[in-house]
Amino acid sequence: MSKQSPSSRIPFEPAPELVVRVHSSLLRWYAAEQRNLPWRSTDDAYAILVSEIMLQQTQVERVLPKYQQFLAAFPTLADLAAASTAEVISVWVPLGYNRRAVSLQSIARQVMAEYEGRIPESIDELLKLKGVGRYTAGAIACFAYHKQVATVDTNIRRVLQRIFLGLEHSEPKLNDVQALALAEQVLPVGEAYNWNQALMDLGATVCTSSNPQCVRCPLQENCCAFAEMSQHSLFPSGMVLRQLRKVAEKEANYQGKNQAQPFTSTNRYFRGRIVDFLRTLPASERIPLADLGRQIKPTFCDDDLPWLQKIVGGLVKDGLLDCAGNGVRLP
Repeated sequence: MSKQSPSSRIPFEPAPELVVRVHSSLLRWYAAEQRNLPWRSTDDAYAILVSEIMLQQTQVERVLPKYQQFLAAFPTLADLAAASTAEVISVWVPLGYNRRAVSLQSIARQVMAEYEGRIPESIDELLKLKGVGRYTAGAIACFAYHKQVATVDTNIRRVLQRIFLGLEHSEPKLNDVQALALAEQVLPVGEAYNWNQALMDLGATVCTSSNPQCVRCPLQENCCAFAEMSQHSLFPSGMVLRQLRKVAEKEANYQGKNQAQPFTSTNRYFRGRIVDFLRTLPASERIPLADLGRQIKPTFCDDDLPWLQKIVGGLVKDGLLDCAGNGVRLP
């Protein structure tokens, strides 16, 4: 048997009786409180793939209407693969991060070309799809094909850390490999679908990053983070909430250090402006870079051309633009 590298070892092994209690409490809570989401009423791997790509960096509330609209425009994987990239981007707007739309179509085309139009079932094969990482591969395997596999997104990682290890800024901390190893270790037999969905729901609605609702958490009695804070206070619920909020504030402050620049001055803002403007042009029509610059930035001048070329270069690299000597257009 091969030895585990230090980075892949779980800091400790949860007691079996604790794991059993957590299984029972969380699955019972999920049976009563689960969110009614449309991608949970299907085992169509294509529809689940669409939902998983859309949910990356985007809140559920924003995804819900676009998910239905996207599937109406491209009902099957073959429809998506055959569409023009410009059409796919047009339907994707205004979800943002338009490169996800290009990546989704690229996956569809790869599946059509290499897998006879059927999204593979195994994690190993799913990981061969360009743009599919371990979380998405696990989600498709579990939610579409009901494989008994663990998967870890931001919510799942946070819940597992707090329940079995304690607060995020306490020791020990989980790296990515350890988080997956822990998720696999505590996966209940035959319950992967409900368990993974339950962890995500708890992280999204109760055990949130910025406003954890410990007083109504079904795992409160079995939570290491709750116990960690409770022992220091005569009023444990309030103490835990304050400490967890401090954790979230530290993370928010760290992430916000480099966000002083107004969004309307960022390259991401102008990337969106470029794509939105090009969508208004007739199909296949190109526009010179200088003209494009004046359309997206009223103060554009010749000195801004290198800046614009850099943004356009990134969009071309992401598959969002087609650039030639006489200008740019959507693919």
